Amino acid sequence: MIGLGTMPGCAENRASPTPARSAAPVASASSAPQKFEASKVEFKGAAMGTSVTVIAYTTPKLGEARIQQAIDAAMAEIRRLEALMSSWQKTSEVSRINAEPGSFVPVSPETLEVIDKGLWAGAISEGTFDITFQTLSGLWKFGDAQDPNPVPPKASEVLRLRRHVDFRKVEVKRTERLVKIAPEQQLGLEGVAKGYIVDAAAKVLRQGGLTAFLLRAGGDLYGAGTKPDGQPWVAGIQDPRGSKEGYFATLELRDRAFSTAGDYARAYTSGGKRYHHIIDPRTGYPASACRSVTVWADTALLADVIDDSAFILGPEKGLKLVESVAGVGAVIVDANNEVWVSQRLQGKVTLLHAPTAGD
Repeated sequence: MIGLGTMPGCAENRASPTPARSAAPVASASSAPQKFEASKVEFKGAAMGTSVTVIAYTTPKLGEARIQQAIDAAMAEIRRLEALMSSWQKTSEVSRINAEPGSFVPVSPETLEVIDKGLWAGAISEGTFDITFQTLSGLWKFGDAQDPNPVPPKASEVLRLRRHVDFRKVEVKRTERLVKIAPEQQLGLEGVAKGYIVDAAAKVLRQGGLTAFLLRAGGDLYGAGTKPDGQPWVAGIQDPRGSKEGYFATLELRDRAFSTAGDYARAYTSGGKRYHHIIDPRTGYPASACRSVTVWADTALLADVIDDSAFILGPEKGLKLVESVAGVGAVIVDANNEVWVSQRLQGKVTLLHAPTAGD
């Protein structure tokens, strides 16, 4: 625990040389209250296949030790939930579901809740968000799974597997907490679970006494409260064709989440054409109507599911989806490099410059 400053000392009374008058208390310079200065506490770790960062500041009631204790508890919660829902961990509940297609598999309340949210997202997005997209994962390899010399899969293979991508075939018995996918299907919750886990971690931080912090897991951010000087947290919206650290706009976060889906994050070029990881489950191929979609929302879960859906739907339908969900706003850069801003973000987005041109 760092020092919180000295408490004001008692003023020392001294006798006056004039008996007829009483001397006023004289406070020494050392007894004056010291102004508290907040210290920045920053944690960096890894989970969910990405980097995790937490930034907070000490307060008169919250020192470094307590902040670190809260961060440790939040990271433990992240790893606990990741172990339930990761399709990359063979012992996870999702992996057990995928190992037994056609059979009901028991799951935890948390996994059931995320599956329910994923099915809801599929229903409101014309099927552009689909938790059975994992069925195609063996064909499209990006990120750590990318081949040294990647090439698009054969059209016949895409067609064969795409027939099995359909969230409506997932069956849930909520009372018994049982989930079943259809034969030939595979379940993947990464598109919704990360946001859910960020929200859960933010809840743990609040339970630990933190009221102001920035939590980041890859492209998912949550900003709570404000900085010590009263200024809000500010997130940069990446320039899709600019440098890796370049931003074309910024957005304030005050008890809000922020997530971006971009065609630049995990991509390769083959035959002069860009292929990226945001696959339209209705076609089996990368969506092409947008370059990036940034979503601002009350929760990281909402931001997570809406950005991918809006990206695939394109700017016009995507903005209609955004406006249909309470508390959600979006900034879209379409395939023609035009910027679209939803109604709820009018006046809240600071445009620094036009997005960089390029293919």
